[in-house]
Amino acid sequence: MQIWSNTATLNGLIDDIPIGATHLDAEVLLVGGKPINLQQFPKLKGIFKCGVGRDNIPEEQAASLGISCGFPSPSTASIIHEETANFACHLVLKSFYSNIGDFDSWKKIGRNSLSTKKVLVMGRGNIGAKVVKKLKNFVRVSTFDVISNNSSELKAMIQKADCITLHLPLTELTKNMFDAEKLSWMKDGATLVNTARAALVSEEDLFHELESGRLLAAFDVFWQEPYKGKLLDLPKDRFLISPHVASNCQEFLDATAEDFRCFIDFLKKQR
Repeated sequence: MQIWSNTATLNGLIDDIPIGATHLDAEVLLVGGKPINLQQFPKLKGIFKCGVGRDNIPEEQAASLGISCGFPSPSTASIIHEETANFACHLVLKSFYSNIGDFDSWKKIGRNSLSTKKVLVMGRGNIGAKVVKKLKNFVRVSTFDVISNNSSELKAMIQKADCITLHLPLTELTKNMFDAEKLSWMKDGATLVNTARAALVSEEDLFHELESGRLLAAFDVFWQEPYKGKLLDLPKDRFLISPHVASNCQEFLDATAEDFRCFIDFLKKQR
């Protein structure tokens, strides 16, 4: 089958499967997090997403055109959920130990006990629930979910948090949810962690808060990837960045490659 791809996720793992079709010839799309326009692919039979996020996959449109959509299997998805939760916890805990002293001058900076820290977990889905379970052994955890919580509760919860970690899906309701107003509710010196979707946060409003030095942030996801935006100009101790690697362990990559092979076999049987 003719395959077109916009992701390097499975590079080196499916070398026996030819990839490099043009838009006009492509029968299968192998995609990451970038948006796709189905009108550019007149011969399309299937789309496979290398991840659990579905916000960039036009599933309803694809179904109406008879195009199959494939995603990582439940067992592969469980690896993604676990590893992303682990990485988010790593960033949260790292934020509490970001300013503890200087080795060269042997200067020590006092800090409060980790058990006194308050973390707000935004979202109680597959990943958010795991983050809560892991973090509650170390810090004081509260949770907010856009479906089950009342929006009137959110301001007070944000104001109390030393760190906020985002685990929400990207929808019309959550896009730019953390704008200038909600960022202003965060206490001075608090950290915003994002391993979900960058567009949950207003890039411009976050820049102003980080530039002032009032807030800190740790992001594994970005508004455009690879990211070349203005936040890269900020001091590294204010904006901790990683290149969308939260779930990028070898077990996930191997399992996703196998899931893609199964999807190709499924499409061939549909011919």
